[in-house]
Formats: sequence, structure tokens, C-alpha cells
Amino acid sequence: MEERYFTGGWPFAPSPRGAGISREERTRRKIALAQAPLFANLSKRQLHSLAKVTAVTPYEEGAEVVKQGSMGSTFYVLLEGRAKVVRSGRTLSHLSAGDFFGEISVLDGGPRTATVLAEAPLRCLTLDRKDFMEVLEHEPRLAIELLWELAGRLRRSERSLIG
Repeated sequence: MEERYFTGGWPFAPSPRGAGISREERTRRKIALAQAPLFANLSKRQLHSLAKVTAVTPYEEGAEVVKQGSMGSTFYVLLEGRAKVVRSGRTLSHLSAGDFFGEISVLDGGPRTATVLAEAPLRCLTLDRKDFMEVLEHEPRLAIELLWELAGRLRRSERSLIG
């Protein structure tokens, strides 16, 4: 799989949520969030609200980022590195910079549908459910935009099942 250009090398060190970040760093985080279809149609202001509550987290090669069946509450965007998605021992796909996972868990806090393993050192942008829900409480329009996106996904998946 071809490695996509995404950040050109993430220049900042890992940072916890809420850490003071520069305007440049916040802009990079907004760009990373906008890559995910769930957030792609959000306004700059809405992306700004989400980017403020994200963190950057590193993972070593071989690390289990999430485990199938475990309860989850974090959304991830890969900034650097490669990972593989495994379900019931079978590799489903490979991820690289710009790819994302955990969008279902950030919405419902339910169990992970697959395991994600770092195939190389990773740096991930993370968004926790608690922070995401706080933003939604203050940004009702954001909640509506996400409902529209989810409804569209549901319709598309139903169409593909019907044929």
C-alpha cells in the first residue's frame, strides 16, 4: 500500500489533552480531524472546537492500540506510522498516515469491533468520548451535522445490502 503524504512529518512532541498548543499545531489537528468522513463536512469553527480537546499520543512498534471486544471511548487519526486492523485473528486492512479508527466507540463508548496493532512506531491524534460529548453540548449544530452524516452512512449501507 502506498504511503500517503499527510503531515510531512509531525513536528511536535506528544501532548496531553488541554496542553497549551500553538495556533499552527491546532491547525494541523483540524486538518487531521477533517480527513475522517465523520468530521469532513464540519465548519472550521466546529473543527477548531474539537481540535482543542485532542491529544497526540505515541505508540511503539508492536503495541496494541485497541483490542477487539474491549470497551472503547477514543477516536484515532494516524499522523505517522503504519498499523494493521485485525478481527478474530484475521488481518482486515492496513492503516497509514491520514487513516482513522474508533469513530463508533467515540459515539457510543461500546466494545471495539477489531484490534489495531502498530506495525511501525505510531503517532496518533486522539479524541476521547468525554471531551467529544462536552463539545457537542456546547455545539448543538455539530451534533446535527454528525446525525446527518450517520444517517447518510446508514442509508448507503442499507442500499448496498439491498443491491
